[in-house]
Amino acid sequence: MATLTAAAFSHDRDFARSLDARDELSAFRAAFVLPEGAAAFDGGEPIYFVGNSLGPMPVAARTLVNEELDDWSRLGVKGHLGSRRPWYSYHEQLRAPLARLVGAREHEVVAMGSLTENIHRMLTTFYRPAGKRTKLLIEKGAFPSDTYAVMSHVAARDLDPSLEVVEIAPRAGEWTLREDDIDAEIARLGDTLALALLPGVQYRTGQALDLARHTRAVHAVGARCGWDLAHAVGNLAVSLHDSNADFAVWCSYKYLNSGPGAVAGAFIHERNAGDLSLPRHAGWWGNDPATRFRMEPRFVPVPRADAWSLSNPPILAVAPLIASLAAFDGAGIAALRAKSVRMTALLEFLLRDLAPEVEIITPAASHARGAQLSLLVAHEAHARYEAFKAAGLACDYRESGRGVAGEGIVRLAPAPLFNTFDEVWRAAQVVRRTVRG
Repeated sequence: MATLTAAAFSHDRDFARSLDARDELSAFRAAFVLPEGAAAFDGGEPIYFVGNSLGPMPVAARTLVNEELDDWSRLGVKGHLGSRRPWYSYHEQLRAPLARLVGAREHEVVAMGSLTENIHRMLTTFYRPAGKRTKLLIEKGAFPSDTYAVMSHVAARDLDPSLEVVEIAPRAGEWTLREDDIDAEIARLGDTLALALLPGVQYRTGQALDLARHTRAVHAVGARCGWDLAHAVGNLAVSLHDSNADFAVWCSYKYLNSGPGAVAGAFIHERNAGDLSLPRHAGWWGNDPATRFRMEPRFVPVPRADAWSLSNPPILAVAPLIASLAAFDGAGIAALRAKSVRMTALLEFLLRDLAPEVEIITPAASHARGAQLSLLVAHEAHARYEAFKAAGLACDYRESGRGVAGEGIVRLAPAPLFNTFDEVWRAAQVVRRTVRG
């Protein structure tokens, strides 16, 4: 598909349908089971624009999970080595597709744990306060679980989170962070900064940050830099190895469509993964698999990201991710990102004239956002959100955080693997009809 400029967009539905007709990725929609919902306002299928919260089920997930259940019932303990996909090495089959997806080397990635659990694991290794280098930089208004993890981890080191955790916020009256301000704050903290933990995509506003730029700024003052990519992996084309980030963590149930509570993931740059002297929480799954069953008393980490694993992976929670990553591999993240840029730009174009009732607070520049558009609804926000859903538009709602009565944020995230341009047009009609009455 040719690159679209703003002048090339049209409010006409036939324009959206023409984009679908030329969409080389349209076949991937059939690889997912889209959830049931309220009948759409136009009698069509419900529109699922909430894959940024929970992605739909890959069709192949049911088969894969059932195969594991069958092997369990048939083989019992022998399934660890004798099942069709042996459980002992099960998570290893995710290395290559994850590495391709996040721009890493295979030994730098691992599927393990949950997002918050993995944040704690990374903090254990990479937040090493010493002397005056004790500060930990995060964004103000981070996803609450990240904030809880950081604050509790710092407190567990017998440090005062109110003194050691520095939160950088947007300027007064603005919704998104200025990247110059982030770098300026990093420089201001200087040799007091131990670690920065920043979001690849901010969950409330949908703002995407420049991983390589801010990692360079953090490293320039001698600190470590890690990233929460919960809303970035499967959404943006990231290059974790080349960004030089020390680590990154993510969940897989959003854009990666792996199911509720499914296994999460982590990246540890090879310069760190190969450093066996780094402190970490230890568990037997971080040992070399060739010697793991020797049950030796001393933990010897394997020189790759697997060394941060604690226990054998939950097989039934990994299987759906295999199915989803196969779709990502088939489509390619570059092609998916190109389609996503067009879809989000079209949605923005169709909603642009709804201010002041609806303000788009996600950055306008495509490089500064992913699939998500966040709509600040000024009045009766929650009631309008409920009306969107009743009209067949599955989306989600977040408080604005400003304490303004009636105000709220509705997030729309057209995902290129399974959504269509026609759905973008239809979603815009739902919003327009509801807001304008």
